Amino acid sequence: MKLTVQKRLAGQLMKCGPKKVRFDPARLEEIKEAITKHDVGGLIKGGAISFRKTQETSRSRARFIQHQKSRGQRKGPGSRKGKKYSRVSRKTRWVTKARALRGLLKELKETKKISTETFRDVYTKASGGYFRSRRHIMLYLEEKQLIQK
Repeated sequence: MKLTVQKRLAGQLMKCGPKKVRFDPARLEEIKEAITKHDVGGLIKGGAISFRKTQETSRSRARFIQHQKSRGQRKGPGSRKGKKYSRVSRKTRWVTKARALRGLLKELKETKKISTETFRDVYTKASGGYFRSRRHIMLYLEEKQLIQK
């Protein structure tokens, strides 16, 4: 006796796979007669059709690890795979550096430590990738004596 249609319908109604659907052996004839979803639904309510819960992999550990990662943990050297630029793109590094350099120059101009002409000259150099860091800008300005103390 093939009951594949009934298993499929019962699986849809109980939101599980057909493999998990269990039929009551004493009521197989009654189950065989059920050909619509409505009929199968009535048998589920009546207890002729049930589904067996199987032991599945617990996600509690996975959730815990995910929570730790969201807090910035588990990112040490032992967890890193891939090259430097696969973790932080070149563009992101450039944007971070450019913002830092431009922020420094803006601050120096506002506090009148450099003139507007110097600001414009150094700003274009910074945009062109001339400077490695904020410290490099300061060294450049001191070396060229462009900074007022």
